[in-house]
Amino acid sequence: MARIIKLFMAALAATIHMLAAAGDPPWPAKHPIRIIVPGGSGGVIDIRARWLAVRLAPVLGQSVIVENKPGAGGNIGTEMGAHSAPDGYTLTIIHTGTMTVNPHLYSRPGYDPLADFTPITHLGVAPLLLAVHPDVRAYTVADLVQLAKAKPGQLSFGSPGIGTPPYLAGELFKRMAGIDTVHVAYRGGGQAVTDLIGGHITYSIEGLTVQLPQVKAGLLRPLAVTGRRRLPSLPDVPTMAEAGLPGYEFEGWVGVAVPAATPKPIVERLYQEMYSILTTPEAREWFAEFGAEPGADPPDAFAASIRAEYAKWGKLIHEGGIKLE
Repeated sequence: MARIIKLFMAALAATIHMLAAAGDPPWPAKHPIRIIVPGGSGGVIDIRARWLAVRLAPVLGQSVIVENKPGAGGNIGTEMGAHSAPDGYTLTIIHTGTMTVNPHLYSRPGYDPLADFTPITHLGVAPLLLAVHPDVRAYTVADLVQLAKAKPGQLSFGSPGIGTPPYLAGELFKRMAGIDTVHVAYRGGGQAVTDLIGGHITYSIEGLTVQLPQVKAGLLRPLAVTGRRRLPSLPDVPTMAEAGLPGYEFEGWVGVAVPAATPKPIVERLYQEMYSILTTPEAREWFAEFGAEPGADPPDAFAASIRAEYAKWGKLIHEGGIKLE
């Protein structure tokens, strides 16, 4: 992948040089650039968008503003971004939910994730953490599976609601482990973890930002991480695959996209600048604080990964009969 990225960057530099030589008008040249966030202020995607905006502005030579457009599980802001002018002046924050889950849950989300956008790159990739209350007699994933099979329909897990990453990670766990547990919906991941600490639910598969402090305080017992590899912050905690579920993988991601008809030179320039920002030591350290990696895949690779996840979660949702309540 490193070699592919180097070749891509060399080709990009040549393209930019040819455009400059041809005398094409520079971009951006006239308007502030806006980043649409399909969610409220203060959330994970909003925080990452504002971090990026501060660093993009000086390298692009224009102000970069963040506009929050929450609603309908992220569909409102995403639709707005999809149908914006394809001139490079509107970027949209995309994520696992809006691009690979919502289109299978909503009959009319207002956009086609595979046709209406050109993805630029990831803006953070992070696994989730499977944890239980210390009183639960499960010290490994195998223990939890055995306990669930001995008590079908009696164990419970919490999430911020149907279609959210913790919910999907939980449903994937149930299917691959062959267990029957009860889902409990909350307003947010923090409330689910609070109830887990209180012993009201059996386990949760939530983000590191929410659960890691509780693990370090001894209030929760970690069993596994859902990503491809172990975390430096939890080196003794195995991946789900290592813990007995080969093939299990769930990594939530956030990314940046532009409308599909945006000129290729603009897409390439945006990727070049974001790549330079996301591959710095500062970026690695900042994302690590949230249990994430910055990510910097080229547009084609990012788009391919979205298509693969769109098919993966569509299969799970439709075969499992999952519907919004």
